Amino acid sequence: MASAFAVLAEPNRRALLSLLASSERSVGELERRLRMSQPSVSKHLRVLREAGFVDARIDAQRRVYRLRPERLREVDAWIAPFRRFWSAHVDALERHLDRMGRPAAPRRRVRAIRPKSRRTR
Repeated sequence: MASAFAVLAEPNRRALLSLLASSERSVGELERRLRMSQPSVSKHLRVLREAGFVDARIDAQRRVYRLRPERLREVDAWIAPFRRFWSAHVDALERHLDRMGRPAAPRRRVRAIRPKSRRTR
């Protein structure tokens, strides 16, 4: 089995996973959403399936894919110490800036954007 990170390194596979995170989808729908060819989508889905990131079921004449979160939990578990590392550093920076008496962040003036009117003829 390929390394989870080797599988996730490919941008098209990450795009497929992003789409499957919201709902299961057919190969045809994935092709349309990503504007990729059927062979390319199928190739990437095969890699994702073999690596345990997705599974498929047959629905009439189409194959429907869904995300398998277990494998992503493994990746998240590996990333967790790094997340804690950065969180601790950001917290330390926040405390340091508070001790320095940092001024409040300036408020930005937000300008309303109005749609341009269309003239009808």
